[in-house]
Amino acid sequence: MFSLRNTSLALLITLGVAAVLARPTAAQEKSIMVASTTEAVDTGLFDYLLPIFTQKTGIAVNPLAVGTGVAFDIARHGEADVVFVHAKIQELQFIGEGEGVRRYPVMYDDFVLVGPKSDPAHIVGMDDVAEAFRKIKTEQAPFISRGDRSGTHYAELAIWNKDAGINIEKERGPWYKETGRGIAATLEAAATSNAYLLSDRAAWISFKNKGDLQIVLEGDKRLLNQFSVILVDPTKHPNVKKDLGQQFIDWLVSYEGQKAIATYKIHGEQLFFPNANDPNA
Repeated sequence: MFSLRNTSLALLITLGVAAVLARPTAAQEKSIMVASTTEAVDTGLFDYLLPIFTQKTGIAVNPLAVGTGVAFDIARHGEADVVFVHAKIQELQFIGEGEGVRRYPVMYDDFVLVGPKSDPAHIVGMDDVAEAFRKIKTEQAPFISRGDRSGTHYAELAIWNKDAGINIEKERGPWYKETGRGIAATLEAAATSNAYLLSDRAAWISFKNKGDLQIVLEGDKRLLNQFSVILVDPTKHPNVKKDLGQQFIDWLVSYEGQKAIATYKIHGEQLFFPNANDPNA
C-alpha cells in the first residue's frame, strides 16, 4: 500500500494509468479495471472470486487495491471501469456528482475495535464503541489510524466526530498516530506499538501477526461494514467499458456470485456475508 502523506494520489493515478495502458486491447482480451478497497484484495477474496468470474465470462478483472477515497479519485480521472468500495455517504456523493451510474450493495462484514491484551483504556466488556473511543482519549492510550481516506478511516472518523463528539483533528495528541497506509500495514503498526485501532473483521481474521492484540469491543450496530459496487459513468468517461463492467457487477449480485462470496472462508470462518437483495443496505 502507499501513504497518502507522500503524494500517493499522484502515484496511484499514475499506476492506474499505466495499468490501463498495459491492458491488452479488446481484440486480444476482454478486461476491466476495478478500483477496489484494500480489504477485498488483502483478505484474498478477489483471489478467490475473480478466477470464477473470468472462467465463466472470459473477462479478466484487474483490481487496483487502494483506500476507498483514492478509488473514487482514480475513477474521477476515468482510469477505472468499476469501483468496489465501502463508504455509503461517499458512494452516494460520487453518484450525485455524475461520476457513477448506480450503487449495488454486495456484502457486509463488521468493524471491530482491536487493542492490546493489557487494555490500558479498560475497554474489554464494553459494548458502546463511542464510549470506548472517549475512554481511549481520556486515558491517552495509543491509537493507530489508517488516515488514508479509506472506508475504514471514514468509519473511524464518524465514530470520533459524530458518535463520540470528539473533533479528532483538533483534539488529537501524541497518543493518536496515522499510518497513511492500508489495513495490513496499520495492523502491523498497532501490533508493534500495542495500540488500539479500528479494523474490519475480515482483515483481522486474515492478519497473521497479531502479536499481543485482541478484539476488545465488537457487536455495536454502528460497526456494520457494507460493501458496494458502482459502474463508472460512461457518459462522463467514454473510455469506460460499460458492458464488461456491468457484467462483473451483475455477476457479483447474482445468485452465483453471492454464493461464491458466502463460500469464501479463512480457517473455516466466513469473512463476508452477501446481501445484494437487502433494500436497506
